[in-house]
Amino acid sequence: MSRVREFDFEHARRVTPKETEEWRKAIERKLGVVRPPRGRPPKGVFKYRPIQIRIHPIALHWAKEKAKKQGVGYQTVINQTLLHAAGNPL
Repeated sequence: MSRVREFDFEHARRVTPKETEEWRKAIERKLGVVRPPRGRPPKGVFKYRPIQIRIHPIALHWAKEKAKKQGVGYQTVINQTLLHAAGNPL
C-alpha cells in the first residue's frame, strides 16, 4: 500500500460554525474546563506604561538569560520580578 504524502483539500468538506461550537461544548463537558475564547484578549484593568530605565548590565544579562530559559521576553522577567518584590505576583 502506498503512503499518501499530501491530503487533497479540494475534496474536504468545510466545518460549519455550528459544528465547531458543538465540539467546543463537548470538549468542555469532557474535560470539565471552560475553554477561553480564541482571538485577541480583552483589554484588562492593568495597562502597561512605556517607560525608560537604566539597568546594570549584570542585571540585564541575568534577565535575558532567565527569559531565554523560560521562553519569554526579558522585560516580562523583569516585570514579574518587580511585581513579586512588591508583594503582588500575578
